[in-house]
Amino acid sequence: MKKSTVFSGSGGQGIMSAGIMLAQAASEVGKSVTYLPEYGPEQRGGSAKCTVIINDEEIISPLIKKCDNLVCLNEQSYKKFCGQLKEGGLLILNSNRVTSTVDRTDVKVISLAVDDIAVELGNTKVANIIMLGALAGATGIITPEDLAESIKRKFASKKQAIVDLNLKALEKGLEAAKAVL
Repeated sequence: MKKSTVFSGSGGQGIMSAGIMLAQAASEVGKSVTYLPEYGPEQRGGSAKCTVIINDEEIISPLIKKCDNLVCLNEQSYKKFCGQLKEGGLLILNSNRVTSTVDRTDVKVISLAVDDIAVELGNTKVANIIMLGALAGATGIITPEDLAESIKRKFASKKQAIVDLNLKALEKGLEAAKAVL
């Protein structure tokens, strides 16, 4: 089954890293995957977006008209990309930074105070991993175990405390999504 996910936010929020981890985890379990990054010229603070398509069969093009899942870490990305979400799709918002009222009634919405959760964990840099966990928990697009393995590989060269922090962030995202659903 073909599923497309758009991760969006600002440069420096780990948008590309979240997309890469999802793509790698899906690839490791034998899925066909495309990863398409898009970002402005700014290194930090500019617009950042990536599209990940996961399918059981070969993917012909990494381009999509509408996505199945949209993850927005800030207000700017919500306003810019909300129209690209399919009817019946899933919208996951960081309610600490997306302050607009969601007026779409044709999509499922998960609104999480991701920045607050990250602060509770002791590091604001894990907000992207929390959102990735929420996506996995809400959609089943990839198993939590496969994502955990992807995180372990990504942070293998770091201290064990960094690996553990990111695994906790993944778990918090999974729990938050299940609590909302």
